[in-house]
Amino acid sequence: MTKHQLRQTILDILLRIEADSGYSHLLVNQYIKSRNLDLKDVALLTEVVYGTVQRQLTLDYYLDDFIKPKQKVDLWVRVLLRMSIYQMVYLDRVPDYAIIHEAVDIAKDRGHQGIASFVNGVLRNVQRKGVADVASIHDNVKRLSIETSHPTWLVNRWINNYGTKLTESMCYANLKQKPLTVRVQPLKISREEAIKELNKDDIQAEPSLFSDQGIIIKTGHVLDTQLFANGYITIQDQTSMLASEMLAVSEGMHVLDTCSAPGGKVTHVAELMKDNGSIHAYDLHKNKLKLINKKSSDLQLTIIETKQGDARKLGSLYPDETFDRILVDAPCSGLGVIRSKPDIKYTKSLNDISRLATIQLDILTEVALLLKIGGQIVYSTCTVDVQENEQVVEHFLQEHSNFEVDANFFTNLPSHVQEGPGISQYGLQIFPHSYETDGFFLTRLIRHS
Repeated sequence: MTKHQLRQTILDILLRIEADSGYSHLLVNQYIKSRNLDLKDVALLTEVVYGTVQRQLTLDYYLDDFIKPKQKVDLWVRVLLRMSIYQMVYLDRVPDYAIIHEAVDIAKDRGHQGIASFVNGVLRNVQRKGVADVASIHDNVKRLSIETSHPTWLVNRWINNYGTKLTESMCYANLKQKPLTVRVQPLKISREEAIKELNKDDIQAEPSLFSDQGIIIKTGHVLDTQLFANGYITIQDQTSMLASEMLAVSEGMHVLDTCSAPGGKVTHVAELMKDNGSIHAYDLHKNKLKLINKKSSDLQLTIIETKQGDARKLGSLYPDETFDRILVDAPCSGLGVIRSKPDIKYTKSLNDISRLATIQLDILTEVALLLKIGGQIVYSTCTVDVQENEQVVEHFLQEHSNFEVDANFFTNLPSHVQEGPGISQYGLQIFPHSYETDGFFLTRLIRHS
């Protein structure tokens, strides 16, 4: 693929993310798989797409100095300018003149000479004058919002919930790529053996502290290894592994997974059960069951039975006290995974959070009676928000006096997080900057009567 074609592809992806509300991570993977890209092209495409989306508010702030307030600019032109300025400001490998030349050529292809001249003029001015200094913004919330490209409402919300210092750390961390982590299939290989095999492939890896099956990939292309191709390892964030670990399953148990796709947690649970027992895995969307089934098949697990179903309506499908363990990995705003899915921060709203908190509480309430006395529910989300996390648990406990947060949950946590900043009476909030992981909340509830 030529440089011109590559940048046309990058522009196509960015337009689909913005105009069609496409998910950045899915679109990037889709385009990479559908085109014969070498590693250098994959690296540049990934860097420019994620970087442009990650820095969108900052890039628009820079652009405001070079576009007249009332000047109408088509979306594709603005996105082309964003991706070009991102490369000029944040990347070193491509000289400015080459970036400008490619942008002008794309503008000619997609528009006309007038648009090409406009793009050339804006980018030449950026090259000559430089971009605005964000540090000169006096309002601290606006400065943090623009500098880290998080919407003002979200910055304000996090400051109110967690304080200014923690919010700043979280916002800056969301601009950085987190390490890739994988989980070994213990029925096939030990973690120690897997690390040795990865080292032979020039991959630097180290054990995770969150799960005995977890491995942190420091350097190298783990997706190109035979271990990955043969189902000996699977990609999963460390916090996601922790949710399965804290479910505290054992062989022969009956387990319910209420919101199972894409299948990372439920296959981990099956491995922890040594593929002995039964797991009923539900998801609202029928097409997503294929993801669970494929992952289960790839890992050669047999105890997972997938079914389509709304988690808010599962109570009538089973007798009371059917399950030893229930996993509620609830649908959420996803504000903990901004590092991997940066478009999330622009598409979510306060209304979304309130709506999702209601759904989360409804799910917990619906499945509560399905748990055996003495059984345990793990409630988790991949978001950082008090309303979706601690307040959902608080409201559930107020309405269900026969449940409580399991006191052993806190002592069963990995030692390095037991004194962490996110511990509360309702569970553990993991922040994205604390351990270089996704932002994540989890707790464990026990039914005592």
